[in-house]
Amino acid sequence: MPSLRTTDLIGRDAELEELSSQLGIRASGAGRTVHAMLVGGDAGVGKTRLLMALRDQALEAGWQVVAGHCLDLADSSLPYLPFSEVLGRVMADLPDVATRVLEQHPTLARLQPGRRIRSSETASGDQALDRGNVYDAFGDLLAAVAEQAPVLVVVEDAHWADESTRDMLSFLFSRPVPGVSLVVSYRADDLHRRHPLRRQVAEWMRLRGVDRLQLDPLADDDVRQLVRALRPGTLSEAEYVSIVDRAEGNPFFVEELVGAAWTGQVPGELADVLLVHLDRLDEVTRRVVRIVSVAGRQVSHGLLAAVSDLAPHELEAALRTAVEANVLAASRGDTYAFRHALLGEAVYDDLLPGERVRLHADFVSALGEGRAVGTAAELAQHARRADDRPVAIRAAVEAGEEALAVGGPSEAATHFLDALELIDTSRTQVTDLDPLTLVRRCAEALVAAGRVPKAVKVLRSRLAAMPADASDVDRGQLLTALASALLLTDTTESPRETAAGAVELLRGGPPKLLARALFVHAETLGNWHADEARAAALEALELAERNDLTSLAVELHTTLAGLDPTGGEDPGVGWRAAADRARAAGLLEPELRALYFLGRLHHDRGDLDAAGEVYREVLARSELGGLAWSPYPAEARLLLAVALTHQGRLGKAWWTLDVSGQDPPMVYEWMYFAHQVFIQFGLRGDPHSDNALARLREHWGDDGLTAITAGTAEILRAAAADDPAAALKVYDDVVAAVVPLWHEWFQARLRLATLVVGTFATAARHQSAEERETARADVERLMADGARVIDFYSRYDASRGPEYRMWVARRSAEHLRWRWLAQVDPPSSDDLVQGWRAAEEAASAYGSVPELAQVRVRLAGVLRAAGDAAAARQVADLAREAAHAMKAAPLLAELLAQGSAPAPATGTPASVLTPREGEILALVAEGRSNGEIGKQLFISTKTVSVHVSNILAKLDAASRTEAAAVARRRGLL
Repeated sequence: MPSLRTTDLIGRDAELEELSSQLGIRASGAGRTVHAMLVGGDAGVGKTRLLMALRDQALEAGWQVVAGHCLDLADSSLPYLPFSEVLGRVMADLPDVATRVLEQHPTLARLQPGRRIRSSETASGDQALDRGNVYDAFGDLLAAVAEQAPVLVVVEDAHWADESTRDMLSFLFSRPVPGVSLVVSYRADDLHRRHPLRRQVAEWMRLRGVDRLQLDPLADDDVRQLVRALRPGTLSEAEYVSIVDRAEGNPFFVEELVGAAWTGQVPGELADVLLVHLDRLDEVTRRVVRIVSVAGRQVSHGLLAAVSDLAPHELEAALRTAVEANVLAASRGDTYAFRHALLGEAVYDDLLPGERVRLHADFVSALGEGRAVGTAAELAQHARRADDRPVAIRAAVEAGEEALAVGGPSEAATHFLDALELIDTSRTQVTDLDPLTLVRRCAEALVAAGRVPKAVKVLRSRLAAMPADASDVDRGQLLTALASALLLTDTTESPRETAAGAVELLRGGPPKLLARALFVHAETLGNWHADEARAAALEALELAERNDLTSLAVELHTTLAGLDPTGGEDPGVGWRAAADRARAAGLLEPELRALYFLGRLHHDRGDLDAAGEVYREVLARSELGGLAWSPYPAEARLLLAVALTHQGRLGKAWWTLDVSGQDPPMVYEWMYFAHQVFIQFGLRGDPHSDNALARLREHWGDDGLTAITAGTAEILRAAAADDPAAALKVYDDVVAAVVPLWHEWFQARLRLATLVVGTFATAARHQSAEERETARADVERLMADGARVIDFYSRYDASRGPEYRMWVARRSAEHLRWRWLAQVDPPSSDDLVQGWRAAEEAASAYGSVPELAQVRVRLAGVLRAAGDAAAARQVADLAREAAHAMKAAPLLAELLAQGSAPAPATGTPASVLTPREGEILALVAEGRSNGEIGKQLFISTKTVSVHVSNILAKLDAASRTEAAAVARRRGLL
């Protein structure tokens, strides 16, 4: 795939402002402060793009711009080449000026582009030029051009400039030409210690009126913006992190990495550019650089000395040369690394296969024999690439255990997976290693890292590969681990059956293993089968306490606290006690689990402040042990954002889920993104949502919550577009995705069905009688689905908290509103108002700011229709205040659509009609009869007829159709 390019200037606004201001192009103060600017930066950092933006600004400001370029012609560069290009541009654009100056300075003609080609006449002409005459002539040329307008002279790539060009620049820097500003760019990474421009730049900086701008790498946020400009589609955070990490802020590197097909190697064009750095090195230095590329990102001097066969003074000389050439950089701790990590990758990719294996084997020898200090991870990497499998397996396991010990479960999982893969493909058995133990440790590390689906996959594959005569104990251990993992992910496989199978197999096994299996079985049973779960947990607790299994005992106390404890003890007390017990024992994972359940309890009870405090405690504690992405903290982070959303703190909720610069497990990344989309597109109504919602659909089958949250955003978008058919389609799609993962009557189905009924109700305003009758079957189906959910949860008191009751009340209110607006068995005005007052009370009791605002918007419309204008205004004002605070555009639009807005100024067409006449006019325009309007507004047909007559008179219309047309023309509808 070819590399991508963008013409946008990203992340360089401050640098552009500094250049234009100092040169006086767009001076905000007293004009220009310098007459020349040096712009330095690494290759690909964006110097040319910045200068193009400066050129555009100069042209907009009425300046003239001429540019010249130095070329890499090795030792055969043409003297004054960029100035020859400038002269050619002046001759093309201002021939009269050029002719006049050439007549005064004939020697300048020798620099014309057409005179630089090879011929016998000019073979030694350049040497015959008098430098003083050339300098004066070129200065006069620029002065003559500046008489027309200010001139910006740009000279690019001065690191390739010949001596004559550098001397000309020195002349122009030291003797400024009025009306002329110069900008000279160069590659800072090419200026090794013996580079002639290095000394020249130092001298130029001592001149008055000359300043330098060092172009640093882009910040990470700017790199992300550049990636989005190059590839507008949604990338995963892992893809962003990979590009940000590898590109190191270099825009050219970013463009190449984004544009290249993903192979894990440096793109060919980029590799060619990077490897040019090695061309100027001697052979010994290149050999050392190749060794460093095999070492990885960073290597110590001692390890290099142990691997290379160079004498100490030869190694030091080679390293000095590489550092001076800006290929390597010396770091603290007597280590070296590539100045650009991608250069190291390119050098490594350029090695021959046999060369790589040999060098990796040298590292294995040095580390294994103790001739150099290194980590187990380094040894594992080199042994694997040297195809020394026994060493690689042992080192990988050791590296995994070391990573777990310091709170790195993700890294540990990677090492364990490597070891398992090597065991599977090794021709030599590693006798001192138990593969079954390694599989369990790998699964534990994967779960701790939040990569639960991968843990399930590993365990399933190992179970499938077990021989038929495998022991019950071995099989039972793996089934226990599998059931535990299945509990933490959405899957069509039953963790309860798996756990029951593990218990059966381990009945005659070691007590420790049986206790663990019983604990997992109790968890899989949960409150759905509370009595069985409690029995299994108590049996496991007895085994744990008898065999001093402290960690498991703490876990079991947490489980028992949530199983409808007898004696009336609050589960929250039990979970806090379990968390404190775990913390005292130094057991972080059991502590996080207990705190998570405590936070959920507060959340389910509607105490959002207390829930938020506990969720934050979970997150803070998880950071201490490197468990931020393990399931309980990762879900606590999402639930914290949900609580903040209900509190109306949408911005805080959005940023809580921002994972920029992190590497979250994919399932949580999309779960978080779904909630951000819900905030941005569902609640705030951002119209640019198609791509994000479509990308999220690809992950609906991974996690039920992702499907529900993203589906809710889609339903709200359909509601804003007044498209009930689209909302119903989304509802059916969400149900189809979630039911296989959860169960048929999952609680969120009540909310989704209610939202779609509300969409049908809003649409009924302008539907024909036939369309409303057709919609009736869909509404009845949705109401029936909601009723089934209510019936399903009627047996579980703990599941019927204030949020559940809020949606039960809202469901009834939305159905009343649909019956009213569709005129299908319409309710009385008292029943309608009472239903929405009940919904308001339930939303207020839960404390959900967005839902309370939505209820009040619709209650205001109901009150207005019922004739209680004062109450409608009061409720609408409360809703409007909340909507403005949340920047909830859909709510404000709905208020405006139903007429709840500040009255128009006197003299506008709207002032002709009363509010009631405005409501009736809207219904007339929708084709409603007087009888239908009367039923909807709870007034008599005769009263409607009087209002319609008044409307026709005020609009000077002869018919209802004409009145509607006039109203649209005047902006009344």
